[in-house]
Amino acid sequence: MDKKDIKKVVLAYSGGLDTSIIIPWLKENYNNCEVIAVSGDVGQGTELDGLEEKAKKTGASKLYILDLKKEFVEDYIFPTMQAGAVYEGEYLLGTSFARPVIARRIVEIALQEGADAICHGCTGKGNDQVRFELAIKAFAPKMHIIAPWREWSIKSREEEIDYAEAHDIPLRINRETNYSKDKNLWHLSHEGLDLEDPANEPQYDKPGFLEMGVSPEQAPDKPTYVTLTFERGIPVAVDGEKMDGVALVEKLNALGGANGIGLVDLLENRLVGMKSRGVYETPGGAILYRAHEVLETLCLDRDTQHYKALVANRFAELVYFGQWFSPLREALSAFVTETQKTVTGEVRLKLYKGNIINAGAKSPFSLYDPEIATFDEDHVYNQADAAGFINLFGLPTKVKAMTDAKNK
Repeated sequence: MDKKDIKKVVLAYSGGLDTSIIIPWLKENYNNCEVIAVSGDVGQGTELDGLEEKAKKTGASKLYILDLKKEFVEDYIFPTMQAGAVYEGEYLLGTSFARPVIARRIVEIALQEGADAICHGCTGKGNDQVRFELAIKAFAPKMHIIAPWREWSIKSREEEIDYAEAHDIPLRINRETNYSKDKNLWHLSHEGLDLEDPANEPQYDKPGFLEMGVSPEQAPDKPTYVTLTFERGIPVAVDGEKMDGVALVEKLNALGGANGIGLVDLLENRLVGMKSRGVYETPGGAILYRAHEVLETLCLDRDTQHYKALVANRFAELVYFGQWFSPLREALSAFVTETQKTVTGEVRLKLYKGNIINAGAKSPFSLYDPEIATFDEDHVYNQADAAGFINLFGLPTKVKAMTDAKNK
């Protein structure tokens, strides 16, 4: 689409550094087009304060703020947690699955407003450009997409700040504390500055660095116990108190944060091929994942549990790579949902200085039979049966060994 044909643009707007300067940049470079800003509230909290005034002051004709927290938790977070999906063994996908829920709603606004294009502030080096654009293609395959980082002459966050200052755009950051952060109900990420050198230890105890909790060293010397109740793999109560998904995550964030839970320092492999270093705070998420995992050890049979671990790895890749709205992700979710039919029960955990310690679990669907598993005398398991099983199970090994001996 030619620039002169673009009259109205819907912008994925956070009010951060990137999207703050994009509004005037769009008007300067796309024939003073109308810019409609859309912000998805996935639990950023105070980051949304004053956003409408700021968006309009910098040139937007209007701002939509969409409350997506419930949808985010129930339709994206919980299905991913049920899958046990963790990218590269540590990352609980906080930014990854927040993008498709936002992008899908932005498409709805763009179609409703009759927009000619959708714009986002993702860099050409990152994963988010893929996540946003794959979601846009899934729901508006012919929509034109504008990605300023792939067009403009700005090369760094320093130059972005220069642009903002030249255009009198107020910022909430300064050059000295300019970490790149992403915050939502599930997590907070930190990138840039001293973290760009993997040899540097994260400054967990530096005032203002951690926002969702404290470092393990600063956590209380006394452990905190918490009991989570699940129904069909979905958490429904904390310490016996029923609550909806949003309130439950917020409650666990508070408990986990106070005990130094959920800190991850990860050198990860981005989709575009480079390695990047990020520090993640996911206090409530870490608790939920652990509790769900413990309950599944009770409720899933061996083969399902082992195969589900393979599915979890692929599921995590799909989420990280921005393929939430792909047929494979939907098919894997159907499998996961089937496995959760019996994942009902309670899990008690001990939180202590960054550690999550199993303190007991129970389920009406528990497959653990103490009479079979006991080391004491039992009347349901004939240990002599094991000899025949081992002979059959070991037959290929025995035949191979005998053949090798003959051919020496």
